[in-house]
Amino acid sequence: MRHRSIVSIRLAALLLFLLSPATHAEPPAAPGRRLLAADYSTRRIAIIDVDGGVEWEYPIESIHDLQRLPNGHVLFQTTWTRIVEVDPLSGDVVWEYDAAEANGNRGKRVEVHSFQRLPNGDTMIAESGPGRIIEVNAAGELQREFALKVDHPDPHRDTRLVRKLASGNYLVAQEGDGAIREYDGEGKVVWDYAVPLFGKKPRGGHGAAAWGNAVFAAERLPSGNTLIATGNGHSIIEVTPQKEIVWRLKQNDLPGVTLAWVTTLQPLANGNVIVGNCHAGPDNPQILEVTRDKRVVWQYKDFERFGDALSNSVVVVSKVD
Repeated sequence: MRHRSIVSIRLAALLLFLLSPATHAEPPAAPGRRLLAADYSTRRIAIIDVDGGVEWEYPIESIHDLQRLPNGHVLFQTTWTRIVEVDPLSGDVVWEYDAAEANGNRGKRVEVHSFQRLPNGDTMIAESGPGRIIEVNAAGELQREFALKVDHPDPHRDTRLVRKLASGNYLVAQEGDGAIREYDGEGKVVWDYAVPLFGKKPRGGHGAAAWGNAVFAAERLPSGNTLIATGNGHSIIEVTPQKEIVWRLKQNDLPGVTLAWVTTLQPLANGNVIVGNCHAGPDNPQILEVTRDKRVVWQYKDFERFGDALSNSVVVVSKVD
């Protein structure tokens, strides 16, 4: 009788294991998401299909921003000053702009770390060095400009990602100042947030051992809160308009994952966030999807096509939506 009881218990335990959901299983390494991603160490921007294959790629030198446009074209940069729009199907460059030569910049030190195609067809460009945001039309002609507030000017660090909001305001990540600033259409700062160091002293470097508030990106959520990628602060924070932190994902909150230079953010409709994890080394995913209860449900790691400087990425759904 005792032997039968032990066998029954073991069979029941095995059945329970087989039927239980694999809540602690490692998330898939790549399949299931179509990606547009770029890495400046391997000098490649590429669209990766859902099976992990390369659908399209293009050579680059430097990059800190990219967008896949509604028509399926890709807007990206090949250097710190040259921005191009490429049709992935034909490979043709259908639009380009060189910030080093245009609109009064000749002879100046200028770097572009963000840009955005606007609904009216113009392109917003954030110029570090000149310290301004401009909008140009398809011919590259200046349509709007205003000066940024910059406390620690540096042509490489004045800005990171900038997005024009539906309100017409601009949400600007200013790496060198460790701050997010929201500007109205006239260039007035209407909201700002100083990214905290949380009582720690800054440490140099780009990897997981570094520390700072070199903010990379900010996304305004439907709630009115702002989601912030803190760069070498190794974290994501969500702050209210009153500047209260209501959610924080820290460097070691995710089992088996170390966050390093946290870069791009892509909030999803289900509340999850696609996160760029740059300079974290080959033991860590370069991109991951995280739930608000801090679970990794998907991750991407490919150190053959990309390296440790996969700074920008976005999940895309189809060739043309």
